[in-house]
Amino acid sequence: MSELPPTSDRSKIVLGIESSCDETAVALVRTDRTILAERIASQEAEHAPYGGVVPEIAARAHAERLAPMLEAVMDDAGMSLEDVDAIAATAGPGLIGGVMVGLVSAKALAMASGKPLMAINHLEGHALSPRLANPELEFPYLLLLVSGGHCQILLVEAVGEYRRLATTIDDALGEAFDKTAKILGLGYPGGPKVEKLALSGDPKAVALPRPLKGSKEPHFSFAGLKSAVLRAHESGKYRPEDIAASFQQAAIDCLIDRLGHALSRTEVPPALVVAGGVAANTRIRAALEAFAETHQMRFAAPPLALCTDNAAMIAWAGCERLPLGQSDPFDFKARPRWPLDPEADTVRGAGVKA
Repeated sequence: MSELPPTSDRSKIVLGIESSCDETAVALVRTDRTILAERIASQEAEHAPYGGVVPEIAARAHAERLAPMLEAVMDDAGMSLEDVDAIAATAGPGLIGGVMVGLVSAKALAMASGKPLMAINHLEGHALSPRLANPELEFPYLLLLVSGGHCQILLVEAVGEYRRLATTIDDALGEAFDKTAKILGLGYPGGPKVEKLALSGDPKAVALPRPLKGSKEPHFSFAGLKSAVLRAHESGKYRPEDIAASFQQAAIDCLIDRLGHALSRTEVPPALVVAGGVAANTRIRAALEAFAETHQMRFAAPPLALCTDNAAMIAWAGCERLPLGQSDPFDFKARPRWPLDPEADTVRGAGVKA
C-alpha cells in the first residue's frame, strides 16, 4: 500500500466497482456520504437453473456488463472520469474470475486517468457499510458479518483494524439459507424465500440442532443444521413452512449464543452492528436488536440496499481510506481468499478461507 498526501477535503468522489460474486455493481460516492449514482445488475436468472452461482457464468456476465454500467453511472451523475478523485474495486475475497474482471477494469481506469487505485477487501466493504448510512456510528463496534460466503464476529477498531473473534468452521449462514431453499424447492436466491415461507410456519415444529451452542469454542457451524433440514424434509412428516421457520429460529439461536460468547472474551463495545446479505432478514435483525438492548449496546444495521453485495459500500471503503492517504499499486493481485484479520488464530475446518 502506498501513501498519498493526506487530505481533509470532505467533497472527494470515489468510483466503486463490485464483482466478487453474482452482482455486477458500480457506484459513485462522495466523502460526505452522498451516493451520487449507482447501478446493480443481478445474475439471478443466469444462475437460477443451477440452484447456485456458477463461477464461469458469473465471470462472463461481469465482463459483458461492467463497461456499459460504468458509462451509465457516469451519465446518471452527469460526470466524467476527470471528476473522480479515486477508483476503488473489490480485490477479494470472492470468485476469482469475477474479482479479476472488476479489479483489472479499475486498474485500467486509474492508469488512464492518473487517479489512485484502491484495492478493497470485500469484507471491509461490508464492515464499514453501516458508517455510510449512519454518520453517528463511531469506532469501535462489534460486527456480526453474515453473508453467503462468510459468518464472522469482528471487533472493528478503526479503518483497516479488525480483530476476529469468531468465524465459521464449515458453512456460512447465507449458504445454509440457500441450501435450505434448494431442499424445499424454493429456488435461488434462497434467503428471502426461506424468510417469506417461515412467516406462515411454526418455529417450534421441527426439532433441529443448534450446532456449537453452549460450546467453549467461539466459532459457528451450520453444516449439521443443513443436514438436519434435509432429513426433516425427506421424512415427509413436516410442512415446508414449519421446516423453514424452525431452521430460521435455529439459526437465530446460534447467532445469539455465539455473540454472547464473543462478548465474554472482550470488553463490551458501545455498539453491535450487523452487515452482509443475511442482515436483510427482518427476524434476525429483531433478535439482534433485542440482544443489543439486553447488553446495553446500541444496535446499527445498514439499509437493506447496502446489505447485499453493492458498489456503494466499496466506494465508501475508498472514501474512508482517502483522507488517510492510502492507495494501492497497479500490480496488486486479485485474491480468492483475504482475511480481514490475518493475525487471527487458524481455525479447524473450512472457516480458514475467511
